[in-house]
Amino acid sequence: MTEPQADFEAGAANLLKNCAGTKAGDRLLVIHEPPALDYYDPGMVDLVADYGRAIGADVRVLEAPFDPDASRLPDALEVEMRTADQTVFLARIGDQIRFTDVGRHHQVVVSYALSRALLGCRFGTADYASFVELKVAIDAMLAAAESIEVSCPAGTAFSGRAPADHASSEEVSIRRFPMLVFTPVPATAFSGKAAMPGFLVGTGSKYYDPYLKAFEGPLFAHFENGRISGFEGSAEDIRRAEDHYRFVAEKYGIDSGFVHSWHAGMHPGCHYDRRLEDGAGRWSGSAFGNPRILHFHTCGAYAPGEISWNIIDPTVSVDGVKVWEDGFLHPARIPGGSELLARDPGFRAAFENPSREIGL
Repeated sequence: MTEPQADFEAGAANLLKNCAGTKAGDRLLVIHEPPALDYYDPGMVDLVADYGRAIGADVRVLEAPFDPDASRLPDALEVEMRTADQTVFLARIGDQIRFTDVGRHHQVVVSYALSRALLGCRFGTADYASFVELKVAIDAMLAAAESIEVSCPAGTAFSGRAPADHASSEEVSIRRFPMLVFTPVPATAFSGKAAMPGFLVGTGSKYYDPYLKAFEGPLFAHFENGRISGFEGSAEDIRRAEDHYRFVAEKYGIDSGFVHSWHAGMHPGCHYDRRLEDGAGRWSGSAFGNPRILHFHTCGAYAPGEISWNIIDPTVSVDGVKVWEDGFLHPARIPGGSELLARDPGFRAAFENPSREIGL
């Protein structure tokens, strides 16, 4: 089964109509970052804005400067957003402030489809609402579980349980498009070890240098009840990891040993067609939605922290049921998932032909 021809209009409709709720007469604000930064495909701006105008919205397009340490919106953007019915961010600042109350005035969306190709493929065109329903079902299953166990071919092995209120916990104040992860599971009741894939990388919260820290050999992070207890690997790789954590923690005045939470990708249409080495910041802000990647938020007692652990091809067993198995997500193993597969052909097609490209 092959990927159908790109349908940019369907992707734009899914973003603006199904996710943002844009309709004729609405004031739509599209915020983008400088095209020269090569994070978003510059053609995305015109594509989204033109579709907004085609459905009768009053569209305004603004450029936002990139701030590697952004924690709030510039005042000028805040003022513009107050006059809009919807704001769509084609800019990293939307992702950086996703855990603030930026969505208090109206509907705010951050697009994780970084290019026209991603918008026009199953990642962008598969019905947004179906993946929201999948997220809700996964959250409920995790909340009800007595035991959650995670492993991977590289040797990851950790376990614990989610809090009982996990399914109803607040996450972010914006809408992600597409919906690509479930609510982060707090790590305070989890212990074990996580196998690094040869590197540590940032979380998309702040962009520091070096953002990527590579290792020469296998490295494991051991943790107990949400605290790092040590690293396992060569003496040189352990030193690199400890130095990196010390550097980031001292730079931002945060708790280096805190393991905040974890979640896995749940959108099989998500793919990354570049290489990690070509831009670690872009990779960490896009590839994580693929079910082949499970990531932790660490270094900082807040979401998303500043250093992520990325587990490749995870198996996530929920009360013995392998919901993720070797990097494949199986909706039929989730309560309500079979009905969703039967009801939505586009949703089903995405899982029948999952992308395996994650840039590694």
